[in-house]
Amino acid sequence: MYSREELKNLKVEFWESFGAFCAAQPYLRGRKKTWVLYDTKVKGVELKFDANREGAYVILEVNHRDENVRLEMFERLSWYKEALERDFPEGLIWNVCFVRESGKEVARIYTAREGLDLHRREHWGEFFVFMASQMFLLERNFMDIAEYLRE
Repeated sequence: MYSREELKNLKVEFWESFGAFCAAQPYLRGRKKTWVLYDTKVKGVELKFDANREGAYVILEVNHRDENVRLEMFERLSWYKEALERDFPEGLIWNVCFVRESGKEVARIYTAREGLDLHRREHWGEFFVFMASQMFLLERNFMDIAEYLRE
């Protein structure tokens, strides 16, 4: 088991290593920013990574505070399901009511690679390859429809 400080340091090292991995990927070079993430320009919609003891997750999250607005945005995203799932032969996971550890309800559309453990450094390479390649696809597909969501 890791102490709280050791776990914090492990996570910092993981994310720094992931950043270095992304910087070395030819398909990510020449971009103004590596990832859009919180800067989608669509209110209440963010792209996120999650890595934990269960696996790796690449997420499009609708987290508007107003539940009605959140549900409306999730529905609008569902109109573009085919465009979002392009390049994802298995499809994406659509969860209209995901509860974060903090208890906050959000809507999520995501892809996952389960069976990886953040605490096992030997899994980090698989985390990095999955997260970078899947975020590249999800971000590209999202940006193709983002202007229609800004209305």
